[in-house]
Amino acid sequence: MKSLSAKWSQVGRVLGAWLLLLLAAQATVASAQEAPHPDVPDTLQQRIAACTACHGVHGEGTPSSGFFPRLAGKPAGYLARQLKDFQDGLRKYGPMEYTVRPLSPEYMHEIADYFAAQDVPYARSPVPNVSAGVRQRGETLVMHGDPARQIPPCSACHGSQLTGVQPDIPGLVGLPYDYISSQLGSWRTKTRATVAPDCMSEIANRLSDSDITAVSAWLASRELPADMHAQAAGSVTPPLHCGVLGNGG
Repeated sequence: MKSLSAKWSQVGRVLGAWLLLLLAAQATVASAQEAPHPDVPDTLQQRIAACTACHGVHGEGTPSSGFFPRLAGKPAGYLARQLKDFQDGLRKYGPMEYTVRPLSPEYMHEIADYFAAQDVPYARSPVPNVSAGVRQRGETLVMHGDPARQIPPCSACHGSQLTGVQPDIPGLVGLPYDYISSQLGSWRTKTRATVAPDCMSEIANRLSDSDITAVSAWLASRELPADMHAQAAGSVTPPLHCGVLGNGG
């Protein structure tokens, strides 16, 4: 009987200790719930903090990183479309997909309008170390395309100065080499896409690896025009059928 009594005594001590731990945990939860929550200001600056952490306070981008692109001054329609593409999983990049997942359409348009209205100086990206011949090939593709391979010039859609066209076409000049080349690669690997017609996917898949290097290098090396604003809507009439030129169909 002594042995049985001792066992029950031990069980009692264990249950007592467990009950004390449970009560302590409940008290901790109650205390946390009663504690005042930090007062987060409901301002646009607070809401775009996740954007500015990578893209700069005014969306000026971080050219020295070679990756985070400029948002400032890009057409609002383009910016809103990219946020929606990230949200819908058409464009893949974990941090962006996570950031935009809970946002409403109104919220995304508010963010797009804010960055589109920013007018801050451009910073030149590091110039890639490629040969003059590669740069010349890039200029040819960007300004004239390659009709034999049904590759239209970038300027046919992105504007004669490559600064973009309102309301939906982004500028290409001033972007880092690494960013441009990675995005052209992403169009080819389908880690970047958009709603149909996905013209950039079609065009990027007509480019070779060396074409992508040449185009990216020339764009990153190009002198910035005096006026970096996107051209007015209707100032460019892109070729039909996703940029296929002439009798390409």
